[in-house]
Amino acid sequence: MEKMAEKTMADLVRLLDLRGRQVSADLVARELPRAIVDMDSAVAEVRPLVAQIRAEGVKALVSIAQKFDGIEINPIKVPADELSKALSSLEPNLKKSLETAIERVRKVTEQAKPQGFTSELANGAQVQQRYRPIDSVGLYVPGGKAVYPSSVIMNVVPAQIAGVKKLAISTPGQKDFGGRAHPTVLATAALLGVEDVYVIGGPAAVIAFAYGIPEIGLEPVNLVTGPGNLYVAAAKRLLRGVIAIDSEAGPTEVMVIADSSANPEFVAADLISQAEHDELAAAVLITDSADFAEQVRAAIAEQVALTRNKSRVLAALSGQQSAVVLVSDLNQAAQLADFYATEHLELQTASNDQLLEQISNAGAIFVGDFSPVSLGDYLAGSNHVLPTGGQARFGSGLGVHTFLRPQQVIKYSESALSEVANNVVAIADSEGLQAHGDAIRIRF
Repeated sequence: MEKMAEKTMADLVRLLDLRGRQVSADLVARELPRAIVDMDSAVAEVRPLVAQIRAEGVKALVSIAQKFDGIEINPIKVPADELSKALSSLEPNLKKSLETAIERVRKVTEQAKPQGFTSELANGAQVQQRYRPIDSVGLYVPGGKAVYPSSVIMNVVPAQIAGVKKLAISTPGQKDFGGRAHPTVLATAALLGVEDVYVIGGPAAVIAFAYGIPEIGLEPVNLVTGPGNLYVAAAKRLLRGVIAIDSEAGPTEVMVIADSSANPEFVAADLISQAEHDELAAAVLITDSADFAEQVRAAIAEQVALTRNKSRVLAALSGQQSAVVLVSDLNQAAQLADFYATEHLELQTASNDQLLEQISNAGAIFVGDFSPVSLGDYLAGSNHVLPTGGQARFGSGLGVHTFLRPQQVIKYSESALSEVANNVVAIADSEGLQAHGDAIRIRF
């Protein structure tokens, strides 16, 4: 009976044999589908909340929290003494760990800050590019199936380094804490010096950020960042244009490319660690070794039986979005990875550096046996807010650049303008825009 149960568990993750198949976007979409999410329906559900919150303000926020979360969120803005109490009550080892994470993320983020430049095109002809921070941002920290002090760090640190003047955090209230935000989230906010923290969860937080809630001192922001569930993503889509957003974050995903030189126990643990996030999480292994594939599936069976969030992991690993994929060689693996454009990509092969050069599309790439995704979630120094659902083909993870706007400054002297005056006029006339040319002619 035990052996039968073990075999059934080992078959939990579907096995796909793509050896010899020509890789294309269509193949990846067909054979490696992601979790099904109905964004249109979610947007339709969120739309009435926009009107309700704009019309009723605090009253709407309170009733929405009661209806969807079964909690009372009063007061909505977290008082200063609640923040300081959370910080003073923080367990010492956790506090030290969070401080280390802040220090590492800050160091990497400071080095990633883009530098302006000045281009001298001729004597007296100068174009300068400078970077200016967005004035105000709303940082969303989720809190549904887990508590995420790490998301506080990943949102706040790059915003602070960019020089954002007004930072506000919103996070859901928790039933276990009488409708208040999780103390660890509050403590991390206090650790970073953020004073404006609001107990608002889900799409209501995005709406409140977009339009402001004067009764609680929440002014409209220019940018909303941070991960969340489907309805948070739907609110971002609906309000894009009213606010800027970082991305429409979907269910988390990891893809591991591994060969027979990798440790199957490590790979299994990394797949399970992402599956733990959400029933819709995607966990994909690509390997050129059939023996290694079976070793990983067996290791998954053993480790899943011992994990705390077993039901969530089982749902994710058995879903269509997860698979163990057999390929002919690592070149085919790299092609699949590029078309899939995963949020997290791990390389655990005997030729990681060579493979890395073949990869273009991924939110973040973790190279080697001792660079697991969970390290990136907390202490690698990288940012864990990353593009999902194939958005890595055209988007990037959260960083200091998210909170900065490149701005060009043009300075031309009279002589410098005179050198190109005829060229400007010629182009303006060719476009039939006489006044453009006249604005040059009048100066000479």
